[in-house]
Parts: sequence; structure tokens; C-alpha cells
Amino acid sequence: MANKVSNLKFVQTIKNIWKIEDLRVRIGITILFVALYRLGSYIVLPGINPEMLTRLHEQTSGGLMSLLDMFSGGAFSNASIFALGIMPYISASIVIQLLAIAVPYFQKLQREGESGRRKINQYTRYLTVLILLVQGPSYLLNLRYTAGAALGGGLDWNLFMITSTIILAAGSMFILWLGERITDKGIGNGVSLIIMIGIIARLPQAFTQEFVSRMSAATGGGIIMFLLELVFLLAVICGGVALLQGTRRVPVQYAKQSAGGASYSGARQYLPLKVNAANVMPIIFAQAILFIPLAFVSYGGPEAEHSWFVRNMMDHTGWLYNLIFATLIIVFTYFYTAITINPVQMAEDMKRNNGFVPGVKPGKPTAEYIDTIMSRITLPGSLFLAIIAVLPAFAGVFGVQQEFASFFGGTSLLILVGVVLDTLQQIESYLLMRHYDGLLSSGRIKGRVG
Repeated sequence: MANKVSNLKFVQTIKNIWKIEDLRVRIGITILFVALYRLGSYIVLPGINPEMLTRLHEQTSGGLMSLLDMFSGGAFSNASIFALGIMPYISASIVIQLLAIAVPYFQKLQREGESGRRKINQYTRYLTVLILLVQGPSYLLNLRYTAGAALGGGLDWNLFMITSTIILAAGSMFILWLGERITDKGIGNGVSLIIMIGIIARLPQAFTQEFVSRMSAATGGGIIMFLLELVFLLAVICGGVALLQGTRRVPVQYAKQSAGGASYSGARQYLPLKVNAANVMPIIFAQAILFIPLAFVSYGGPEAEHSWFVRNMMDHTGWLYNLIFATLIIVFTYFYTAITINPVQMAEDMKRNNGFVPGVKPGKPTAEYIDTIMSRITLPGSLFLAIIAVLPAFAGVFGVQQEFASFFGGTSLLILVGVVLDTLQQIESYLLMRHYDGLLSSGRIKGRVG
């Protein structure tokens, strides 16, 4: 009976979504742009024979290259016009945000509001183009070393390098444009949604390969082992949801004036401080940083891959890679939390509205108190984020296929969970604005609205 009521509520929610014309149009636009992105990932660069890309597919079937291929939705291994994906833009965003901390000019732009934000976005795009002009030739050199047979015999390499670099750069900028249009005209979170779609595109194949592998005699385990993997995967997903939604509530009271002029304390309220205020951005940032060395390895040719450091950094199941990856995640969690949460501004806002934390003086002591609370809850949040991020390496130890292991935590899982929750919150807000019930039985996605 409960399942029947739940199914009826879900059907009614879908009908409510369809009734809201603006939401219906936004979902349609989002689907259209996502379809364009997926179509472009199969359009091969001019002059390349896609049937001769076997070695490139082998190269991207394991190691760090497989993660890069996953972020691009398979476009990297297809030598597609979208092969470089959205990661150059993420790398440029990291550099600009670091400059916003160290360089006074960028700090001033951040304080200028909308006009400053537009200028920062403009500089980010310029830097993205510069990164693409470096990564484009490096990708083509790697393509020449690994899949030279795919290039036509009478092909002018220099001309091919120039034209293909331009095409690859234009393809990545077009993906960025699609992401911005999804944010403006679609359901929001455009760039994150583009990354998520690329990851989801690999899930059916990974799921099928793992199932076949467990059913075969080589890996063993059978259906029981496969079901245990799914249970563990579900547990990690629940842990990821709890991490992204967890909050620490700080009690706040507001002093009010009665009709006779006497002051009294109003009802106690709570200031929700997220355990992981940075969401999945630290993982995306750390992954983008680790992708940068690949560009320089390609310039060094095949012999560059034989060095100890390069081999270990390209093995995303190795201890060195995961140690650096986890450290970067912890650092970026603190960094992103520091630039998104401003305790001084929060304390000033509370003081301006006659609010105070019980037992703490308003003003600077309140800012220091909030900063201390954020530091305490960010540490376990960053550690848990790092642990989930390196879980695929441990999954590989237990015989899980590499492509399926990447969904046992790590970048894939947390990005999927984070983007899905944010997208559901966007749809939820449209439903609540029109006085319809939300997507969940409670009518609100807990932890995402506060």
C-alpha cells in the first residue's frame, strides 16, 4: 500500500513539473544541449581514421588517462573535437581563484559585485584559451605516438597540428558555452552537469563489464560477490549524501523591542554551517591539478613515461598518486571553504540585525567563534571527502574491474551525488514556488536549501 501511494505521488510530481511551462521549457533546453554535447563527443577530428584508434583506446582503458577519458565522456579516446573537455576551464578557474587571494587587483574585482564578476569570468576564459593552446598540441603529440596509424599517409603534420589545435580549443570553448546556456536557460549547474553526463555515459558499460567479469571463472565470486559490491556501492552513496548534506547548527538569538520599549530575546534560531561547504569542488580542483602533468609528459615523448615519478603519477591506483590526491583534496577543501564562507561578514550581519550567539559577544568574538566552528567541522569533512575519493584504489585490490571501481567513491560518485542533489534542489524550488509538493515526501530536500 505504501509503495502504491509513493508511486502515485511520483506520477503526480511528474505531472506538476509538466504543468509549469517555464520548468518544462528549461528541462527541454537542458536535454537538447546535453544531446548536442554527446553528439559532438563522437565527431572525430578531420584527417583521422576512427577505426585505427585501437592503441588510444588501450591507453585510456587504465591509469590516469581513463579518468581523463571519463571526464570527457569518451571523447578523449575517440579523438573527438570535444577531446579536451571542460577540464581546461576548471584549471583556469583554480588559477584565477588563487590569484583572487594573493593579488590585490583580483581582490578588488571580487568586491565590485556583478561588474567585477564579469571581468573575472573574462580573464578565466582568456586563461582557458591559453591552457587549451598548450594541451591541444600535447594531445595531438600523444595521438601521434600512440595511434600514428590513424593519421592519413599523405597528411601534412604541421598543418594538421595547427588546424586540429584550433578545432580542439573551439570544441572546449563550445562545451563551456553549452554549460553556461544550461545555467542561464536550463535547470542550472551547467558546467557540473556537463561533467556528470560524461561520467554517466561510462556507467552502463562499466556495470556490464563488472557483471560479466564476476560471472566468469577468471575473476570468480559469481552473483553473490556482485550483489555485495552493489550493497557496498549503495553504502558509499549514502555516505556521500550524508557528507554533502551534513550541517552543524549554531544557535542564534535576536534581540527585539516590545511596544513599551523594553528589550527582550526572540525565539532561538539556528545558523546552519555545512560540514562540507566546498561540496565536490575540492575533488574537481584536485583532479584538474593532477591532469596538468599529462600535457608535459606528451611533449617528452614515450621515453618520458619511463621515469619513476611519471609512472606512479599516471597510476591512479598507486599509493603516491592517492596520497597526493588526498592531500590536495584536504587543502582545497579548506581553501574553497575560506573563499565561500566569510565569518566576519556573517558576524556583521547578525550584529546589524540585533542577533547574537548565546554566550559570545557580538562583532569580532562572534566572527572568531564561527571561524573556530568552521575549522573544526571542515577537518573531519575534508578527511571523509579524501577517504571517499581514494576508495576506487581499494576497490581494485578486491578484484573490482577498473572502470566499475571508479564509481566506488572517488571523483565519479561524489560528482554524481553532488550534481544530482543540486539539480533536484533547482527543480524543487520551482515546484515550491508554484505551491506544488516537492520531489520528496517531506516536500524539501534536506540540507540543500538552508
